[in-house]
Amino acid sequence: GLTVGCILHDQPPQERRAQYACDITYGTNAEFGFDYLRDNGMAVTASEQVQRGYNFAIVDEVDSILIDEARVPLIISGPSVIAFDNKLYEQFKPRIANLVEVQRRHCAGYLEQVRKLQKRLEEEKQKDAHSETVAELRQEIGLLLYRTKIGAPKMPAFLSMMEDPDNMRLVNDTELELHSDQTKKALYAQKEELYFAVDEKGHDADLTEKGRNYMQPDDPDAFVLPDTITAFHDIDVNPEYDAAKKMQLKGAIQQEFENKSAQIHVISQLLKAYCLFEKDVQYVVQNNKVIIVDEHTGRLMTGRRWSDGLHQAVEAKEGVEIERETQTLATITIQNYFRLYKKLAGMTGTAETEANEFFDIYKLKVLVIPTNRTVARKDANDSVYKTQREKYNAVVNEIVELHRIGRPILVGTRSVESSEFLSHLLRKVNIPHSVLNAKHHQQEAEIVARAGQRGAVTIATNMAGRGTDIKLGEGVAELGGLHVIGTERHESRRIDRQLRGRCARQGDPGSSHFFISLEDDVMRLFGSDRIIKVMEKVGLEEGQELNHPLLNRSIQTAQKRVEQHHYQIRKRTLEYDDVMNKQREIVYGFRNEIIHSEDVQDRLLDVMEEVLILKVQECSDPDQDADLWNMKALLDWVNLHFPLSQTPEKILEVARAGTEKPIKDSLYGELSAQQFAVAEHLVDAIRDAYMLKASFENPAALRSVERYTILSAIDRLW
Repeated sequence: GLTVGCILHDQPPQERRAQYACDITYGTNAEFGFDYLRDNGMAVTASEQVQRGYNFAIVDEVDSILIDEARVPLIISGPSVIAFDNKLYEQFKPRIANLVEVQRRHCAGYLEQVRKLQKRLEEEKQKDAHSETVAELRQEIGLLLYRTKIGAPKMPAFLSMMEDPDNMRLVNDTELELHSDQTKKALYAQKEELYFAVDEKGHDADLTEKGRNYMQPDDPDAFVLPDTITAFHDIDVNPEYDAAKKMQLKGAIQQEFENKSAQIHVISQLLKAYCLFEKDVQYVVQNNKVIIVDEHTGRLMTGRRWSDGLHQAVEAKEGVEIERETQTLATITIQNYFRLYKKLAGMTGTAETEANEFFDIYKLKVLVIPTNRTVARKDANDSVYKTQREKYNAVVNEIVELHRIGRPILVGTRSVESSEFLSHLLRKVNIPHSVLNAKHHQQEAEIVARAGQRGAVTIATNMAGRGTDIKLGEGVAELGGLHVIGTERHESRRIDRQLRGRCARQGDPGSSHFFISLEDDVMRLFGSDRIIKVMEKVGLEEGQELNHPLLNRSIQTAQKRVEQHHYQIRKRTLEYDDVMNKQREIVYGFRNEIIHSEDVQDRLLDVMEEVLILKVQECSDPDQDADLWNMKALLDWVNLHFPLSQTPEKILEVARAGTEKPIKDSLYGELSAQQFAVAEHLVDAIRDAYMLKASFENPAALRSVERYTILSAIDRLW
């Protein structure tokens, strides 16, 4: 007897409202969130609002929605009023591209120095392994390697050096020592040797003084913003300038401030685009457009754009059309949207590892429900290799071996780039296969339907992760079921578990095997010393694999570090949004009050009164007689905004007629008798003029205009 509704992307408001009015409403988290923002931040009449109360939400794949997507806020944007000139991106693009290349050569020089110093180190070790010279050489090598790590972290020659456990430990020790210094002077000195410093963990890139000089060699102050407060004060107190001259000088300083701000911002975003964003990893280029790839699902996010000019910077980097910058009209985090609900629940196969976060943020407890049938999956220990090349060779060998006996294989990759590279390797050994990634998503249903058939080989990004049910073909169970291969560990253990969960469903047989290299991002950025020690003990040869339960635990520890790092980011995002949320609740509450009020005229006149009293205070002094007030500024403002035709003589007459007793107001503080008399006179004059004008208007049309006036002011100023 319950009614059921469904929210789809292009539904008109009337239909959406009818769906929300049902007892149960299905929809995606983004549609719900955007409807909330449109209802509260953009609607101007009650008929445009579609949602009702926030009572009970049940979230499917709850960890994906409430945790993985929690770092990405929902944003409704529109054309920016103050947009940076797109020509700036084109102007600075060649300089940034050159800067990145110059730094790459710079870092290649450091590595050449390292090779020479390492030869000397070996010679000195043979004489005396504990000598002061050996310690000094190790320190110098460590600093050069650390400098390269923050200068060009993905340079192949550097990654190759990091395969040596001794080099990896040396870099880690150097980094720890530099960061443990409270003053950070040594760390700053290392960064200043470079043109810019890249922080991969923090996903940031910053120009150094050397880089700033390279970017603007003819203008040493190009990155120094003018101190507008001091400059404006100096202009105001200078007796030689009249009002027009002061206005002109302030305008010039403001223009300089805006121009420099725009240049600094564009350079910063271009640097991030070149250093931190890779084509076919974070985005793809299709039909002359940059389209974001969802890091969690591997799907294209058509219509979504990075904010703050970052998308324009990536467009400039790729040489496609740079679209106009947008501004945020309304925003909320997924976390704060779902916290609106009185009751919240969800389900997923992978919540246990995040039980603490669910409780800390949402006050939700995790309950583990036993599987319907016993899991028959066989999980092999991870195979660890020194380099990605060796790892991919091992993956191909395993695919060839299992394909020969006809077992279906699902190969999971982290990016479009790695899925296409693996596809290229399989074509070389004549293995027929399907590729499912953001570029080939049209055939998704067909590829997934075939993935469990005998002899099928499917390479997929995270798209074939959550909820994908791969049915086994005839005779496949006898061969051992579907075999899942992971080509690297994800930043979250949950995504790895989702990939594993594609096989051995409902008691079917199946197996999984992860292949890892020390060059993978998770291992490179968050790998522990324990892994380095194991590698040193074993002394890996070319192509040799490490396979040990102890290593599995070390890899999971590395993933826990990443998860903890991301949890802290999500927590900070929520803390920032909580401050915004208090304002959002007040502003949206005020908006809704205006939208649902029958008559907002009194509220509009109250606002006029508040603004007018503040203006009177601004143009007058309670300790001075009205003759000394800035009467011109007050009347210019009043007559500009209200058709009153007030004169200085009339205002002076009103002020002098004021009582001698000062007035205390809870909102405006203390008003002198003259200030109060003038404010009261102007407020009454405005009310009378407004009521006279209103008497000639259509009441319904007037109410609509009054409502729109208040709402547009709120939206413009908040």
